[in-house]
Amino acid sequence: MLYVGGKWVEEGEVAVHPEDRGYNFGDGIYEVVRIYKGKMYQWDAHLTRLFRSAREIKMELPWTADELSTLAQQLLEKNNITKDVDATLYLQVSRGISPRVHDIPEKTEPVLMAFARPKARPLADMKKGMTAQLIEDIRWLRCDIKTLNLLGAVLVKQYAKDAGAQDSILHRNGIVTECSSANVFAVKNGALYTHQADNMILHGITRQVVIDLAKENGIPVHEEAFTTDFLKQADEVFLTSTTAEIMPLVSVDGQPVGTGAVGPLSLKLQELFEQHINESVLV
Repeated sequence: MLYVGGKWVEEGEVAVHPEDRGYNFGDGIYEVVRIYKGKMYQWDAHLTRLFRSAREIKMELPWTADELSTLAQQLLEKNNITKDVDATLYLQVSRGISPRVHDIPEKTEPVLMAFARPKARPLADMKKGMTAQLIEDIRWLRCDIKTLNLLGAVLVKQYAKDAGAQDSILHRNGIVTECSSANVFAVKNGALYTHQADNMILHGITRQVVIDLAKENGIPVHEEAFTTDFLKQADEVFLTSTTAEIMPLVSVDGQPVGTGAVGPLSLKLQELFEQHINESVLV
């Protein structure tokens, strides 16, 4: 069961208006929320980012945070996302329907679409790690806005797959930014390094949780840009995202990271993150 434009519909009943600006221009925003044991994780942070993204693209959302929270709970109920189910909730807002011109129309009614689906946690990959390829960051310069314009991310992910890797690590002129759909951290001498939260990266929800957990547990964190050379010399590398959680990267460009196995600090952070999840779903 999906929620589309104010109606509850089955998947086969969904239709997109040919002049919906999300369809024509990618003119919209979205969020993906993790559901653990039937409960939304970091929902408030996702809502805050959704409203920020709307402001950044000059879109006024007609729903309150409470109304969106009620809708999210209804989605879980209508899709049988119970206390034993891990899932994701997808929420998308297009600017609405308007004649196809590039200007932002003065008056449109945003179209909200949302659904929830079961999704298992990537526990096996988190134990063994994944591979990555360094790819030039070809995306636009407002990566901090979570918009529907994802073709750049699609292409860099495919470039990595074509090179035999599972994901891409992006860089602009040798400065590491993030991955195709995740933030990236390097570990050196027991400290974490990750690109500062500016317009070059998405301000990841899981990224911030990891930073907070690290600081709370005496692990130094440096939010500053670093080079691809620094990355290649790192003791450990991992990415973070809502669905991938804390995913170690054990090789980059076909070369092992550190020992070529999941490192101790990655394992420690996975343990702390697991505790944080359990504390959240028990509330």
